[in-house]
Amino acid sequence: MKAYHKIPIADCAEPLVPIPLDLFAVVSPHPYQNLGAPYGERSPFYLRQGVLNSLIAAQTQLQKERPGWQIQIFDAYRPISVQEFMVKYSYKQLLRAEGLREEDLSEAQQQAILDRVYQFWALPSSDPKTPPPHSTGAAIDVTLLDSMGEPVDMGSPIDEISPRSYPDRFANSANLSERDYHTSRELLRSAMHSAGFERHLKEWWHFSQGDQMWAWLTNQKTARYGRVN
Repeated sequence: MKAYHKIPIADCAEPLVPIPLDLFAVVSPHPYQNLGAPYGERSPFYLRQGVLNSLIAAQTQLQKERPGWQIQIFDAYRPISVQEFMVKYSYKQLLRAEGLREEDLSEAQQQAILDRVYQFWALPSSDPKTPPPHSTGAAIDVTLLDSMGEPVDMGSPIDEISPRSYPDRFANSANLSERDYHTSRELLRSAMHSAGFERHLKEWWHFSQGDQMWAWLTNQKTARYGRVN
């Protein structure tokens, strides 16, 4: 259980609605759908209505500071089935990247690898008291496109299981390029924060509003969004 899972949920019953994709840039094809993640009839480009309103406000604020820039949506709503699929996929990818075979590892070694995955991926819990943030329709993974429509280099790709993904990883770097990464991350954070979002402590790309993580980060007593079935 993560610390934020201790926050109780009083779901406001706000609907899950489609993101108007003409207003935002999106990563296409969708990375998890492209891997075969089981969305069924659901789409990853859905959010709770209030969260969508705030995302539109965040992009408006961004464009006041950087005309022509856009928030690019990487991922939004995830059913529990997709969360489970991506945890298993990320675990296998980490094994492959390190040249390991699951059958050669002890149970403790397998768990150590899985623990690294869970630093970045929420447990695909079916307990309504402990939903993964993305399964509430209140969390979104985003990055930036510049005025030419080019992806802004943020210093690490979304979903990288590495300390490079920590939001302030490059804050005190003496390397000029790495300081630029931090500046870009802070530009994204500032735009999202202006609209009421809070950023994940270990992921520069993950923002939420109204879910348990948001409530925990903002010292709220309850979360207003629970799991969407």
